Amino acid sequence: MPQEQYTHRSTMQTSEGPQVYKVGIYGWRKRCLYFFVLLLMILILVNLAMTIWILKVMNFTIDGMGNLRITEKGLKLEGDSEFLKPLYAKEIRSRPGNPLYFQSARNVTVNILNEKTKVLTRLVTGPQAVEAHSQKFEVKTLSGKLLFSADDNEVVVGAERLRVLGAEGTVFPKSIETPNVRADPFKELRLESPTRALVMEAPKGVEINAEAGSLKATCRTELRLESKDGEIALNSAKIKLPNLPQGSSSSAGSRQKVYELCVCPNGRLFLSQAGASSTCQINTSVCL
Repeated sequence: MPQEQYTHRSTMQTSEGPQVYKVGIYGWRKRCLYFFVLLLMILILVNLAMTIWILKVMNFTIDGMGNLRITEKGLKLEGDSEFLKPLYAKEIRSRPGNPLYFQSARNVTVNILNEKTKVLTRLVTGPQAVEAHSQKFEVKTLSGKLLFSADDNEVVVGAERLRVLGAEGTVFPKSIETPNVRADPFKELRLESPTRALVMEAPKGVEINAEAGSLKATCRTELRLESKDGEIALNSAKIKLPNLPQGSSSSAGSRQKVYELCVCPNGRLFLSQAGASSTCQINTSVCL
């Protein structure tokens, strides 16, 4: 470059002064940036207000949330609680002095599982019935005395007295084994078989006792009292057989009221007017 031209450009730059380049966002870009910053601040404030409102409504505290409290012994729920999925817990109990309620729209099922998640015991309470599925079912008192027990082999009633309050009594399709059958005081006891036979057996005897009333035994065909090795004793001040047949009179016009009890060879009993000697042989027509 010639010396004259370089001197001329240097002179022009010096006369015009130093050039300044602006750095930043200006114009509509700057206004959009301020708008987004303001919108972000508004969203942060709204979010913070909503968070505070949710914490207030749900009752979030250091100890828990709402009716749920976290204690040293576990979780504590106050009021009604609803679980939409299975609940796994080691122990569920109510507060001291308050009952524990389980409520469901259909049924409540309690399962006891083994290590292989196989159901060992199941308790189902539904709208129609209460079902218990287990190998053995027991009901005991607080002292541990057995009141009721049921399994595949037998049903045991351990109470001192079994009371059946049904108007039709108790129906046993098969045999019943018991040391004592009695009614409540001032109530009658009835053993009845409407369509079949009624059999009472015991290896050491059967005792029928009515201390404050009468004893009545009725049947449609035959009533049999049988003793294989012993005897049948009728111990009473009066023994009446009102419907026994009477034999024909041995003498015409006799009006005596003394009779003797006669037995036919077939076991039939009949009455015959008493005489100086036995008159049973005279009235053998009754045994025919």
